[in-house]
Amino acid sequence: MDQSFRLPLSGNVTQTINPWTWAFTGNTVSLFSVNLGRSADPDIETAVLDRLGSYGRQIGRIGEALAVVLAHVDLGTLTPDETRAIDALQRQLADIAAIKAGRRAPKAIAG
Repeated sequence: MDQSFRLPLSGNVTQTINPWTWAFTGNTVSLFSVNLGRSADPDIETAVLDRLGSYGRQIGRIGEALAVVLAHVDLGTLTPDETRAIDALQRQLADIAAIKAGRRAPKAIAG
């Protein structure tokens, strides 16, 4: 009795993997695309990103400005929840500053 078992169970399957179709679609040349969600006006959003910088850069500048404001505000009147929120932001800003400082530090030459 011949009881052979063959895969795939769906029958003959062929799949063409062509990286060129990933890289060249329409006027776009890339290996991947990122969809950042819906926008009320994608053209304005694209112009802002092209001219002013990435979301990371924009958020970084907001964080830097908030750090300046926080340095000049009396935080003693905050509730515990508000204090935790400010502390979390200040820790994050400090971590970002440390990462930037480490990235800008001169690299040691191995010898």
